[in-house]
Amino acid sequence: MTDTYLPLEPGLSMDAPHRELLSQVLDKWSLSVLNELCKAPCRFNELRRAIPEVTQKSLTTTLRRLERNGVIERRILATRPVAVEYRMTPLGKSAREPVDALLKWAAENLEEIEQARTAFDDASAE
Repeated sequence: MTDTYLPLEPGLSMDAPHRELLSQVLDKWSLSVLNELCKAPCRFNELRRAIPEVTQKSLTTTLRRLERNGVIERRILATRPVAVEYRMTPLGKSAREPVDALLKWAAENLEEIEQARTAFDDASAE
């Protein structure tokens, strides 16, 4: 077996702050929210309709976490009644390319991953 270790580029690390950020930005609901907001700014209920599997509580938590990390922003619209809209920040937009690269990798390797899962599950059942 060949060695697959590649040293990280200078300045990159796998420390706790980096892991925490990636887990907050790349979790299940965050990816779905970011995908919708990359298309266009949305109100809360528009996001709920676009992602029907997410609960109101999970969506609220996800939006707050993304806003706290500077990936999205919350804007109050001067309408009657007052409405709130969420949109990508420039920082959030800059994450699109690496996220797309991860999604591409997943799509290209999903069949092999599913085979590995099945083999693991079958071996674990024995």
